[in-house]
Amino acid sequence: MTGFAFTWHGLQLEARCSGALWWPEERWLVVADLHLGKSERMARRGGALLPPYEGIETLRRLEAEAEALDPAVIVSLGDGFDDDAAAEGLNPAVEKAVAALGQGRRLLWIAGNHDPKTGGEALKMGRATLRHEPQGDGPDISGHFHPVVRLAGARRRALLVGPSHMILPAFGAYTGGLDAGSRVITRWVPQGFAVACLHKALPVPLRAA
Repeated sequence: MTGFAFTWHGLQLEARCSGALWWPEERWLVVADLHLGKSERMARRGGALLPPYEGIETLRRLEAEAEALDPAVIVSLGDGFDDDAAAEGLNPAVEKAVAALGQGRRLLWIAGNHDPKTGGEALKMGRATLRHEPQGDGPDISGHFHPVVRLAGARRRALLVGPSHMILPAFGAYTGGLDAGSRVITRWVPQGFAVACLHKALPVPLRAA
């Protein structure tokens, strides 16, 4: 799996083509918006009936990153679960996969707008703050917006790197995306670069908003 290495606010980082962020100095693997239990939540609330396999697929991809990198810590930047009920009602296979990820390492959960009771509000990673949504002057690393960029006519999940804020793409299998040029995103990342999630992590410039 090919990543893109860069330096940001004193942190030596690698954007992975999976959509994850790797901090090799302390062996932290950071992901955003897993939305585990989304198919169950939609069925419970009378929505579309989707095949209930998104949790397994999401965790399979996360397990692949853990096997490749051997992180000491895995951080979920909020919306790790699609709602608080989903966190309490995961199917046994997903529960088993989550437990396996925690063997020999720490799993740290930040609370999101979908799962406000699941974890803490923020963590420090070097000079940056890890949180679900960007705030203030930064520097912070967040998720929430599910950013995508358009390349060759297709929408690609992308990690966005701006002067003071970094926004990770959604890691979950059943998640949509918001264009990186949308006003709600350019408020936080008006310029910088995106790392598109293809077969390799591909950096592309972002135009100034």
